Amino acid sequence: MSLTLYQHPLASFCHKVLIALYENDTPFKSSLVDLLDPAEAARFAALWPAGKMPVLTDSARDVVMPETSVIIEYLDRHYPGKVKLIPDDVDRALKVRLWDRFFDLYVHVPMQKIVTDTLRSSGENDRRGVEDARATLNLAYGMADKHLAENTFAAGDSVSLADCAASPALFYGGIVEPFDEKHPHLAAYFERLLERASVRRVLAEARPYFHMFPYRNLMPERFFEM
Repeated sequence: MSLTLYQHPLASFCHKVLIALYENDTPFKSSLVDLLDPAEAARFAALWPAGKMPVLTDSARDVVMPETSVIIEYLDRHYPGKVKLIPDDVDRALKVRLWDRFFDLYVHVPMQKIVTDTLRSSGENDRRGVEDARATLNLAYGMADKHLAENTFAAGDSVSLADCAASPALFYGGIVEPFDEKHPHLAAYFERLLERASVRRVLAEARPYFHMFPYRNLMPERFFEM
């Protein structure tokens, strides 16, 4: 087994890569990273100085691969499975990459802004930044809802890189800024994602760590039971 994913089961961007791995039953070793442990954080920084999870290593090809979208494209090219996450057709691939970036930049990133602001010391909170993040989320929800009225998945009729991005972004985003009532097409799409075995497996692995999530009191009860 040459692939190792350095990750934490609660981390939303790690979910994105795990979903891709599980969609194709790709063999890999999981290495849990605790960034709150200074020694462990230092070891991880030696691997990838930016210190952002996840990171994939491939001992067979002597590769260290950071950044979720790049990791998934690497897997798609060098460890392909039954699910083609990035189409060979250039125009379809561009659509997939567009919606991957959409969910990362306009849902995932503002969601994380809201979450991390709760971890700041008293007096260091960024009220305006959080308000802007919530506004970005609601704008993105509206755009995605319109798009998903005509698409089964994020970039068409089949699962792709874009859905790997959408799942954790919407899972945590829907907790900090719910979208169910106002955006029925987006909500229905999220339910389709939750039906996938890969997504359910990722959430099952995250469940023992849910108590660490700052907004755990707002988590729907069903997420503790799935």
